[in-house]
Amino acid sequence: MRDTVMANLKDAMKAGDKVKLGAVRLIQAAIKDRDIEARGAGKEKASDDELLSLLAKMIKQRQESASIYHTNGRPELAAQEEAEIAVIQGFLPKQMDEAEVKAAIAAAITETGAAGMKDMGKVIALLKERHAGQMDFGKASGLVKAALTA
Repeated sequence: MRDTVMANLKDAMKAGDKVKLGAVRLIQAAIKDRDIEARGAGKEKASDDELLSLLAKMIKQRQESASIYHTNGRPELAAQEEAEIAVIQGFLPKQMDEAEVKAAIAAAITETGAAGMKDMGKVIALLKERHAGQMDFGKASGLVKAALTA
């Protein structure tokens, strides 16, 4: 993941793509912050799965900001946030569609033997382990809850 970020940084610099360059630098800074935080806790560098969740968090933050900018009549700032989202999404694996998410949830419920809401944490943990960066866990948790209460 780190190599991919560096390669994209170099490509953006060579191409003179200021939007992509800025977004990749933000990603690189976030990765360094995460590594420094891990080092302070006595851990190794962040794994690729942790970096995927970091990128997902960055996307969510920018979506919230873009929404606020749209609400407050600042389309130019919203467009900048949306451009950064597009760059960050380029580093994530292909997102699962709703049918794939539901199938993964059903498989996780079966595999964990989940019988009710008390087992929701096990199901979400398994989904995060297997599908990090591929699904929106905010939406997935609602689907898991619905499947476990049905």
